[in-house]
Amino acid sequence: MSVTLSSTKARAALRVSARVSGELLLVLVMTAVAVWALGRMWSVVWPLIVGLLLTTLTWPTARFLRRRGWPPALAASVVTVLFLLVAAGVVALIAVPVSSQSGELADGVVEGIQRLREWASGPPLNIGDDQITGAFDSATARIQDSLGSMVTTVVTGVSTVVNGVVTAVLAVFLMFFMLKDGPRFLPWLERQLPGRLATDIPAVAARGWDTLGEFVRSQAYVGLLDAVLIGLGLWIVGVPLVLPLAVLTFVSAFVPIVGALFAGFVAVLIALVSNGLTDALIVLAIIVVVQQLEGNVFQPMIQSRGLGLHAAVILLAVTLGGSLAGIVGSLLAVPAAALIAVAWNYLREQLGEERQEPEASPGGDPS
Repeated sequence: MSVTLSSTKARAALRVSARVSGELLLVLVMTAVAVWALGRMWSVVWPLIVGLLLTTLTWPTARFLRRRGWPPALAASVVTVLFLLVAAGVVALIAVPVSSQSGELADGVVEGIQRLREWASGPPLNIGDDQITGAFDSATARIQDSLGSMVTTVVTGVSTVVNGVVTAVLAVFLMFFMLKDGPRFLPWLERQLPGRLATDIPAVAARGWDTLGEFVRSQAYVGLLDAVLIGLGLWIVGVPLVLPLAVLTFVSAFVPIVGALFAGFVAVLIALVSNGLTDALIVLAIIVVVQQLEGNVFQPMIQSRGLGLHAAVILLAVTLGGSLAGIVGSLLAVPAAALIAVAWNYLREQLGEERQEPEASPGGDPS
């Protein structure tokens, strides 16, 4: 049977498609404007985000003290001081053992370079001392030629470090004020917003706060799992500085991708200069296996359970965030996706229609 195309239905479908396309285009334009505005204010937004994440990490302790009758300012001050002491203890736990064995590590580095030189001079490379010396001379000449760019790179690096310190200080101060005055924020926000927004936005903000807390706790669980597994592997192999390396692995887990690469590089380097090439390769294999399990199994499972996101969504979010904004994008991709899901679920709840169940007849069958 032939079907005749209805011009009326076709025009209606085109009008609907045009209207939906125009609305989507307007949403995309507004999103681009919001992203541009955030980029222009990034020097303020980034410390605020870091302070918010630190607040979600330390809020359970502050809430415990406040429920015990402590004044908000005193509870926030105590928690902030405790956080700074813990951070300083972590740095000391890493730096003190490393500094105490710095002499042995330096000797190991020199010995490792000598072994590498001896290996390069033998088969199959057969690189002589004159060739190595020539390579060093060529590298020195290139460094001298690129001295200007190196100075620029150093200045940029110093500026980055200074910006990082300023961001950390601002984040700690913001954490203190959020711990002190955070519970008063939502009531204040309700008084500032008109009409329906006074109910919707505080409700979404409260759910988003719970989601951020789940994200920070799940990231801590993943970091602890990495630290235990990698630390156990290093201890079995016999690599020195196991505890500092495990602590470094836990701390680095809060910085996706680069944190794991940095912690793994340090562990392999120490294994190389202290135990030799074979143990370094074993340590590298252990780290690769643990990181693959963490990135593809443990982290998606833990975060999907706590954040209400599917594991595939988390993997795609991290990939997209890294491609768009590098390390910062990878760090913020999962909480951003979780907050978008919170807002979407709330919107569905408010716009959805309750289904009416059919009434049953006296005989028990639906009429």
